[in-house]
Amino acid sequence: MNIPQLSVTTTKAQLGLTTQQPTQQIEQPKATLDIQQPKAEMIINTTKSRLSIDTTQARADMDLKSAARRTEEVAQYARSEVTNGIARRAQDGSEMMRIENGGNPIQTFAERAFRQPYSSLNVKFIPSYGSVKVSFEPGSVDIRVEPQQVINNSSANKPIHTYTPGKVTTELLQKPSIQIDWKV
Repeated sequence: MNIPQLSVTTTKAQLGLTTQQPTQQIEQPKATLDIQQPKAEMIINTTKSRLSIDTTQARADMDLKSAARRTEEVAQYARSEVTNGIARRAQDGSEMMRIENGGNPIQTFAERAFRQPYSSLNVKFIPSYGSVKVSFEPGSVDIRVEPQQVINNSSANKPIHTYTPGKVTTELLQKPSIQIDWKV
């Protein structure tokens, strides 16, 4: 007995894929730096200090006198000696006028003229205390500083980004098919 048979033959479809890879490039340029720092403005005002040392008296104590001072002292000493001499002569004349009152005025004059005065031994400090006069006026310093602001013109650069998308291309390499046959 013959049974009819059904015969089915199929062929699969074949697809072909062609891919192109995507490309991406990212580049970050360095930042553009432009920074400036101006110098600070500084103003300095000073007042000089003043030191004054007067050694006139100390030098005089050591007998180192100026010509003007020595001349003045000699002139004063001469005036004093002239005045003392006049007074002594006047006194001697008065005593000679009163010779009748007794005494020996000429002998008294001679004793007075040749008598040595007693000299005393004293310790003298040269220069004397306080003979050097010192005065000091301190100076001053006034400093003013004005800082300047930073000038910042820096800028960040944007990244450079290039992107090419990928592609997929499909094609049918083999068509699908189906065949159905009856066999009896």
